[in-house]
This record gives sequence, structure tokens and C-alpha cells, in this order.
Amino acid sequence: MLPNQQEVIYEEFLEIDKESQDNLELIDGKIYLLAAPSVIHQIVVTNLLTEFGNYFKGKECRHFVAPFDVVLKDEEKTHKVQPDLTVICDKSGLGEQNYQGVPTLVVEVLSPSTASIDFIKKMDIYMKVGIKEYWIISPGNSTVQIFSSFLLQGYLHFYKRGMNCNLR
Repeated sequence: MLPNQQEVIYEEFLEIDKESQDNLELIDGKIYLLAAPSVIHQIVVTNLLTEFGNYFKGKECRHFVAPFDVVLKDEEKTHKVQPDLTVICDKSGLGEQNYQGVPTLVVEVLSPSTASIDFIKKMDIYMKVGIKEYWIISPGNSTVQIFSSFLLQGYLHFYKRGMNCNLR
């Protein structure tokens, strides 16, 4: 989060974002600066991008890699996030520069500086707006946690190195 900031609304954030050279997210009215990803982060995202490309070839859903803006609206606020990977099956909200709607799947690869945001703030927003699956990948622990909100009965799958984690 940027130091000493006041809460901003989405329209104010758009002006700040337009003037900035940095990748920014708006979460619960607070602006967060996205740090440059580490080498291991890039390796994990690249490997997933390849797997997703193979899996979704010829299918209706599309996948996108950061930086790609996803605009989410809950009852109170509008948020702008840049998940590491986003899968969109309802393309009605897909614009030239962003997606405004609820993705089917979002994937975050943890970095030490963003872990608490990914685990707490983003998860809360993702579940509020109805994202079906949220994957949190921890390269340091070699784990994947899959949170699902199917039928409003959230559940968790936990995978560790050596376990099979197949795309459905």
C-alpha cells in the first residue's frame, strides 16, 4: 500500500493510474503498488501459462496473464486487481484494456511482499463477487491451495510437490 494514503474511489483511482508508470491495484479503496516479480515467480507463471494454453486450446474460455486489469464490483466498492493469471469464460465484460466482470478462475503466485494481501484482502473480494476458483501458489513452500465457492459451500484443496494437480 502506498504510505499515508486516504481512501479513494474508483474514479479517482483511474486518474492516478493513468498518470502512473507503475502497475497499481485498488483494493478496498486503498492503492497498492505491484512489485516486479522474482525469477521463480516468473518461472511458475510461465509454466502455468503454457499448461493453460494447452488446456484451453479450442475451448470457449480465455486465459490472460498479468499485467491485465480485472475490475470487480461488490456491494460497496469497485476494485481493480491484476491476478497473475485470469481465466474468463463469460466474455461479455471483456474490453480492449481490461475485464469488467467475474472471472471463472484467478491465480496468484505468492511473493513475500504481497502474501497477506493475496490471502486476506483479495480472497475476501474474490469470494464476495463470486469467483468460482482462486488458486494461491507458494513457490517457497511448493504448494498450491485451491479455494472454490461452488454452490456457496467453499472448499479447499491443498497440493504439495509430488502430488498431482490436474486441470478440470
